[in-house]
Formats: sequence, C-alpha cells, structure tokens
Amino acid sequence: MKRHTTTALLAGSLLPLLAPMSTGQTTILRPVPFHDVELNDPFFRPRIETNHRVTLAANLDKCEETGRIRNFAVTGGLVEGKHEGRRYNDSDLYKVLEGVAYTLRTVEDEALEIRADEIIAQIASAQGEDGYLNTYYTLVHPEERWQNIAHGHELYCGGHLIEAAIAYEQATGKRQLLDVAIGFADLIDAEFGPDGRLDPPGHQELELALFKLARATGEARYRELGEFFLVQRGSREGRKGFGAYNQDHLPIREQRIVRGHAVRAMYQFAGTADLYALTGDTTLLEALEAVWEDVTVGKMYVTGGIGNSAHNEGFTEPFELPNDTAYAETCAAIGMALWNHRMWLATGDRKYADVMELEVYNNVPAGVSLEGDRFFYVNPLESSGGHHRVPWFDCSCCPTNIARFVPAMGERIYATDEESLWVALYVASEATARVGEQDVKVKLETGYPWTGAVKLTVEAAETIGVRLRIPQWCRSLAPPTDGEGQPIPVEGDPREGWLCVRAGGADPSEVNLVFGLAVRRVHADPRVEANRGRVALARGPIVYAFEAVDHDGRVGDLHLPDESMLDTAWKEQLLGGVAVVETDGFRLLERMEDGGMKVEPVRLRGVPYCTWDNRDAGEMVVWLPESAGLATLPGEAGAALGEGVRITASHCYGNDTLDALLDERRPRSSGDHSIPRHTFWDHRGTREWVEMRFDEPREVQRALVYWFDDTGRGACRVPASWSLSYREGEVWKPVEIAGNMKFGTELDRFNEVGFRGVRTIALRLDVELQAGWSGGLLEWRLE
Repeated sequence: MKRHTTTALLAGSLLPLLAPMSTGQTTILRPVPFHDVELNDPFFRPRIETNHRVTLAANLDKCEETGRIRNFAVTGGLVEGKHEGRRYNDSDLYKVLEGVAYTLRTVEDEALEIRADEIIAQIASAQGEDGYLNTYYTLVHPEERWQNIAHGHELYCGGHLIEAAIAYEQATGKRQLLDVAIGFADLIDAEFGPDGRLDPPGHQELELALFKLARATGEARYRELGEFFLVQRGSREGRKGFGAYNQDHLPIREQRIVRGHAVRAMYQFAGTADLYALTGDTTLLEALEAVWEDVTVGKMYVTGGIGNSAHNEGFTEPFELPNDTAYAETCAAIGMALWNHRMWLATGDRKYADVMELEVYNNVPAGVSLEGDRFFYVNPLESSGGHHRVPWFDCSCCPTNIARFVPAMGERIYATDEESLWVALYVASEATARVGEQDVKVKLETGYPWTGAVKLTVEAAETIGVRLRIPQWCRSLAPPTDGEGQPIPVEGDPREGWLCVRAGGADPSEVNLVFGLAVRRVHADPRVEANRGRVALARGPIVYAFEAVDHDGRVGDLHLPDESMLDTAWKEQLLGGVAVVETDGFRLLERMEDGGMKVEPVRLRGVPYCTWDNRDAGEMVVWLPESAGLATLPGEAGAALGEGVRITASHCYGNDTLDALLDERRPRSSGDHSIPRHTFWDHRGTREWVEMRFDEPREVQRALVYWFDDTGRGACRVPASWSLSYREGEVWKPVEIAGNMKFGTELDRFNEVGFRGVRTIALRLDVELQAGWSGGLLEWRLE
C-alpha cells in the first residue's frame, strides 16, 4: 500500500499546531515532521518497533476484550448488547488508532490497516444524525447528554477522536474517520460558545485538537472555538465553574501556580502554548512561564514525574515529593513532554527542550515494559516490591497514550526557522528539512544516551545555521570539529544553551561533538523532606534506579557514602543493552543498642530508571541514603526521616507513607483525605506498632496523636486501645502517665498524653486495632 506523504486536505506535522495561520504571529520554530525523520537510534528505534509489533496489538486486543470496540457496534445497531466499561472508554480506542496512524505513515502493514478500517466503520455507525458521538451517553444515559461537562468526558473523548482522525487521514488518505470527527466538531461548535453553552471541557484535550483541526481544514471557526474554551476557563459569567481540580479556578492568563489534576493541567498548558504560538499574546506566555517555574522548581521529580498525589492524581504543595507514594502518572509525563515541546518551538528556549529530554528518557519509557505489553499507570521512585507493570487497567488511559506517543518520537528531534536547523534531541536519525527556501538533508550519528559522541552531517546547497542544544546537565563539552578534526567556528554565546555553527554549501558538512557523560550525584532541594540525606545518580539524561534483583533481594538496607567512586559499564545483554552505574556502598546489618550501626561493604549497581521492573520483582529505590542511619532493616516498613528522627512501623500500606507523620500538616478532620497519611491497611483487628528513633538520646514528656478514621468512606477506625513505651537499654518500658490523662481516641483533634519525662533513644506507639477494622495516623508529635 502506498503511503500518502501529502493530501489535498492535510499537510505538515501530525502533533503540535505551531505553524502560522495568518500574518503577525510569533512562532519561531517549525518541527520537522516525524514521517520525514528515519530513526536508527539504539534507544528509541527498538521501542518504536516494539510499539508496532506488540503494543498496538496488545492495546487493540484489550479494547476488544473489554468492550471498548463493541460499544460502537452496539451503539450503531450492528450487534445487540449493552455498554461496557466507563464513560470515557471511547477515548482509549481513539488514542490507539492515532498510534496506528503514526505507524502506518512510516511502515507498510496491510493487516493493521485493515483492522483499523474495520474499527473505524464501527465508530462511524455509532454517530448520531446530528453528529453526536459518545457510546456511554447514547446507550446508558441519553438524557444526561452535555449535563456533566466537568466530569462527563464527552468533550475529552471528542478531542482524541479529532486527533486520531487527522492522523489517520494523513497516513492513509482515507476520510471516513475525519468526516466523523468533523461532524462531531460541528455539533460542539453549534452547542458551545459565547451564544451557547459556556462551560469549557472538564478534562482538557479538545482545545489543542481543535487547533489541529483548524489547520487541517482551513476552518478558522475551529480555532475560535478552541480559543473560547481556553479563555472561558476561570470565568464565572453564566456558569458556576469547576474549581482548581480542573484548573477552572482562575482565567488562564492569571494562573501562576499549578493546581489540581496533573494530566488535565498539562493538556491545558499545551493548548495554551499553541494559542500563544498562533496569536503572539505575551500575556499567555507570561502565565505559561510562571506556571512552568512552579512545576519544575518544586513539583517535579528527578525522573520528570509530576503529580505527586494519588488523591487528586495531581499536585499538592511545593516540595512535597514522597518517593514510595509518588503518583507520577505516565499520562502526566506524556503531557509534560508535549507541553515542553510546544514551549521550545514557541520560544527557542533550551530549558523546555531539557525537560522534554528528561521525560522521554525516564518517566515516559518507564510506563511500558521492554516487551511492550505491560504498563505502569503510576511511577514511584521507591518500591517495597509490590509495584509491577500489568497488561491493562480498568482506566487504561496510560497504555493507550503510550501507543500514540512512541511512534511519533521523530518529530521531537529537529526544528527549523528561516535561517537555521535546530537540534533538540540527540537521536540517531536521518531527516529532510526545509530551511528558508532550500531542502536540507541531515544525518545524525550517535550512541546517545549511552555514549556522548555526536556526528551531524548536513547537505545543503547553501550554508545554513545549525543550533545544537547544550544540555543543562552537561559539564564537559569539547569545541566542535569538522570531519578532519579541525575546530569549527562557533557563533553567538554558548551560555545561552545553544552551540551555533555554519554548515552546508558545496560539500556535505560534518559537525562533531563529544558530551562528557560522567556520572553525577544529584541532591534534592533541602525542602524536599523525603530526600534529605539521600542522593540520586544520573548520567547524561538518564536517571538510575537500584533494584533488589542486583543486590541479593533487598535495597532498603543499602547506603552510598559521599566518597564512593562512581563507575560505568556497558552491559550488552542486560535490559536490551544499557550502561549501568557501579560503585562501592554498604549494607546495614544491625542497629546497635548504643546507637551504632553494623554494616558490610557491597557493590552497588544502578540501572536506568526507565528499565526497572523488567526482571524479577522486588524492591527498588532511586534516592539512596548517604548514611546507615537512613537505611531500613527487614521489618521496618516505610522508614522516614525528619530532623534526626526515624519512623518505622510494623506495616505501612503501599499507597501511604510514614513521612506523613512528620510533615506537620494539620488535618482538617480525622477523615481528611487531602493530606498524606499512614495506615495499617489491609491489616484488620491486629496488634501494630509505630516506632520513633532518634539519632541521639532526647528528653520527651508529651505525645500528641491525630488518628485517621474514614467512617462512611473506608475501613479505617480509631484503635480499640493504644499505649506508649520508651527504650531503656535493651528493653521497652511503658511510660508513666501524668495525673488523670489517658490514651485518647477522640476524632478530629490531637489526642494529648503527658507522662513522666524520659531520656531515650526511641519511643514506640503500640496499637490494638478494632476487631474487623484497620486504622492509621495522620500526625504523631513528641515534646
């Protein structure tokens, strides 16, 4: 089957809409479309091939098994049945079809195209005469159409339909899905706007899709509708508003702090970046730059993960970045990459390309196994061994998002302006680009990210500028040389983040760079309590993780002193071929009664974070303790540190954290789900304990406990009873309660108990859970 490189209707990039639509606009860079880029890269090409061979089929099979495809046939009257699954499941199928389209644009696969055509025919059958398309509302609650814009996902599904339709027409020249998408877009345009329904989408995505549709069709009204949805956010005229969870708390030009659901936020900011590129409205850019600083300075993990909290799948307070309970949804990382790609194209600022690089080498690829058929929804930076990729989720936005993101990777490498070729990512590839009025052939050869040598060959009739990104992490870069090893003149100031040279002309020009890839220690901002006294290791763009499979089944008891030498080794047969980090560390064997630590030397091996959990299941950690005091012995669940204090427990639920007991966040009530907590779930009716140990003996005489109790929502209750003991020598002794005080279990307050002062190295809170119920704590303070 012949691939359609252009069509009468559609042309150009499949992803961001950043080409000017009229005069006076400020877009400075045009992405080189992925279908004009052939990847030969050791990191990305195997993943793209696996996406084609395995991931797309796995996603389509699951869409079959779970009724996501059949829902359309039922809606269209092709078969009998009822709706299966959640209200937003249509979007999953659209995303997979978008990934199919990107794959068909560059690969001949007749069977895949036939399968996609059959699915598209079922989708078309489900569309109403007025253009409406949503299987859930048509089959289950037709009377609720457009009644739940905040959480109904009708507009969100429509956005993914539009993106898939544009991509599929470009790839195959077939219009059926595009006609369906246009019909739905026309209905939305008729229903919403200044003279219609005033709510913006509850889950952002449609906005950026409408900008793409405007470019694809030349219809300015789609762009106007996309702009309406963006600027309407935060408005209270004629509507109630959805609140901060949906980023509907302020107009987009006034937003300076990221709030709410992480994926929604990323799609909003991506759409706003598109709008800035189209209009040149600097008030949009000012807002985007401010919120970008807020995200990247205090709300982003070292792996690029964003959205620390499970309770809102999003953001909480700055520097609140727990590792074991990090949410860091795969979709949020994809959204972060899409937003930063757009920001780079719209501004030329290196910092956005740096973040895009962080995402595509770490959090995003971690979302799918190397085999391509198992997925992470959340991406913690520490695991006690219970976190594994699975074939599917009830809410499977992440597997389907991976399926569409990976095959379009080539579009994120190069961009052009009227005078220059820009290189954002060092991905081995060959491309054809348009610089000014001439076609330019580019060949980039490298073993990056495993090696730092890069060779760029440029063929152009006339010389052009070439701008090569100097990664923010780079500390060693030799002057560029030509094919004969001679220095090449550099233009401009490399401190701005770009190495600028001239290339092309009568003969092909060669530019050689060598980035130093020494392993570097990364320390978190001291305000990140979870990482005090800990270190992460990185090399180039790659962040490393330490797995139990390489360390005799356990990593919680390891620590890495500051003076240890850091080495690297290439392992061809490991995890598809990776560079590992190796160093000398120690394993904690025993805590001595005098406060000392018994340790033994051990050789540590770090593997790329994106490859963890591809071998034997087990513990994992990114942030290694730098001293034995922070290491965790077997049985010390979820140890935490704060101001010389360790907290361990008999058990800690995997989605909770002992860090919560030290974060000094005052609960609003015992059932406060908005803040971190520690629970003993799913232990019920058992005896449990929490221990607080000090680096040095302390005087204590009072304890305050705020119990967690989610009556009416969950299975945690205040305990049946509790007591407090202190360590004296080798034994635990009960404290002597002062006066008529008691070990209270009252709700919605701190339960205070005073006792005869003791000087001790540790205190233990013993808990008897109510029969049949679990329990937990929100805060535990000692004075």
